Amino acid sequence: MNSIDLNSDVGESFGNWTFGDDAAIIASVSSINVACGFHAGDPSTIRATCTAAAAAGVTVGAHPGYRDLAGFGRRFIDMNPAELTNDVVYQIGAVQALARVAGTEVRYVKPHGALYNSIVHHPAQARAVVEAVLDVDANLPVMVLPNSEIERAARAAGLRTVAEGFADRAYNADGTLVSRALPGAVLHSVEAVTEHVLRLVGDGQVRAVDGSLISINVESICLHGDTPGSVALAASVRAALVASGVTISSFI
Repeated sequence: MNSIDLNSDVGESFGNWTFGDDAAIIASVSSINVACGFHAGDPSTIRATCTAAAAAGVTVGAHPGYRDLAGFGRRFIDMNPAELTNDVVYQIGAVQALARVAGTEVRYVKPHGALYNSIVHHPAQARAVVEAVLDVDANLPVMVLPNSEIERAARAAGLRTVAEGFADRAYNADGTLVSRALPGAVLHSVEAVTEHVLRLVGDGQVRAVDGSLISINVESICLHGDTPGSVALAASVRAALVASGVTISSFI
């Protein structure tokens, strides 16, 4: 692989609560997933994050999730599909407006947290998210976990899908992510994360928690902005990829 997109979840501060070092993360990645205000973020944070992305030439994506500030969007909500569609439309629209006044635009959609993981296997919610993207702009790609319900539903609807891998997350043998409720779900070691990414980009494989190797082809790799040491992890991953001859560039 000669090039890869690096993305990160950012814009997650809220009111007086500052969360993450967005400016440092933006310096290492090529795309950012901006929290839309339902799981994190607020209008001022969204605008400031989009302004920083515009100045850095980094691609902006909307990062909608469940309406769950208290749980940071990491708790499943059993929602009526039509309500979920409207919530996602609302969130994408909010970031679109604030990105526009910041001098940039929303170029893709990546669901957040529990919603992202639910639509891996939940057909009704996957279709609800697809309907939301179609309602807003059928030209917006959707970032997805490979071999998921959302990938199948989006492709069936004619949307572009962008397969995503995770730099700092452990994988089950079936290619899904290990639940954050389990030990070892998040990788913290710079060496482990860097090795994980180089194998993913170089060989198209990840090593699952049971020791098996899974084949996985991705266009983008996520570096979570809320992982402890995320700035150092992002810088290390970028440096290792560049040193191995891989160009970091947006998939758009």
